[in-house]
Amino acid sequence: MLINFFFKLREYRLSVSLRELLDLLNALEKGVIFASIDDFYFLSKMIMVKDESQFDKFDRAFADYFEGVQSIDLFGKDIPDEWLKNALERHFSEEEKAQIQALGGLEELMKTLKERLAEQEKRHQGGNKWIGTGGTSPFGANGYNPEGVRIGQQGNRNFSAAKVWDKREFKNLAGDVELGTRNIKVALRKLRKFARTGATEELDIPTTIGATAKNAGFLDIHMVKERHNAVKVLMFFDVGGSMDAHIKECEELFSAVHTEFKHLEYFYFHNCVYEGVWKDNKRRDREVIPIANVIHKYGADYKLIFVGDATMGPYEITYPGGSVEHWNEEAGSVWMQRLLHHFEHAIWLNPQLSQYWNYYASVSIMKEIMTDRMFPLTLDGIGEGIKSLTKRSG
Repeated sequence: MLINFFFKLREYRLSVSLRELLDLLNALEKGVIFASIDDFYFLSKMIMVKDESQFDKFDRAFADYFEGVQSIDLFGKDIPDEWLKNALERHFSEEEKAQIQALGGLEELMKTLKERLAEQEKRHQGGNKWIGTGGTSPFGANGYNPEGVRIGQQGNRNFSAAKVWDKREFKNLAGDVELGTRNIKVALRKLRKFARTGATEELDIPTTIGATAKNAGFLDIHMVKERHNAVKVLMFFDVGGSMDAHIKECEELFSAVHTEFKHLEYFYFHNCVYEGVWKDNKRRDREVIPIANVIHKYGADYKLIFVGDATMGPYEITYPGGSVEHWNEEAGSVWMQRLLHHFEHAIWLNPQLSQYWNYYASVSIMKEIMTDRMFPLTLDGIGEGIKSLTKRSG
């Protein structure tokens, strides 16, 4: 029972084991749900999925197994709900159906869909070309085409769709996407992995009471690790220039870190760290804080996190006078080495897509300075960065 469902989840690369399958079977035997596919969806999702980043995979696997829906990704785009509203139900005669020609195979179909997505700007209904409803276009809902892509329609009507796309609530939770409003809480949990430390100093009251009762009233004291947020975080944010394109991600990351850590200090810099940083961008010219002061004020136990795209001229890192804003007596690489010598536990989070890093000499130089501790600003990247900080703090 449910063996094929289990293998379907594995096919979609969910991290499920026989333990979860047995737990699901046990829940069904206990009558937790009865004769409801919706209830089974929520129950199986709760038991089989242990990480929010797997929700999207589960939804696609569930739809494939129970409805035969093999979902596709619409080239990274969302279709406005307004385009798919079924304002008019159209019925086609057999003669009309016979006149409608297929586009000529799935490959051609997907190629044409990509072109339509790039061109279409508004809602269409009853047509034969654009994404819409009630027409003969191969793309949309509640119409007819002998070989189309069904988009946003509840259930089958003509059983002729070559592919089906359904909007998925958790698609942003994939680990390799940039941070967004729906997955920022996942990032918070990634950051919590090294945010809790402590010693066995706190009385475990519930366990002590239970153990004492079982011990015929003789006191049996149990201690647990005192959980407190003792990690200290120092963040350096690159601002201006090419970083303007990444303001949203950086704001969300800052919000996540600011919420989680009591001991958080932050500063701003532009492109590369030189002899001074600042706290207020409006006063960056008047209130510069020397890096030497930062090193003297904050202990080596702080975790240092740089956030920037490292996209600049290589000379901005390697030469005196390389700064585009002022004359720096010493190269940026010298100041970076001073920081890294003091703050051993340091990483660099880069909001630029990692596949473009090799096109910039400055990124390679900064990666070398960071001894390869540069990670993309994605959920997976944050996770890998946290692991790096944890290893080095051990």
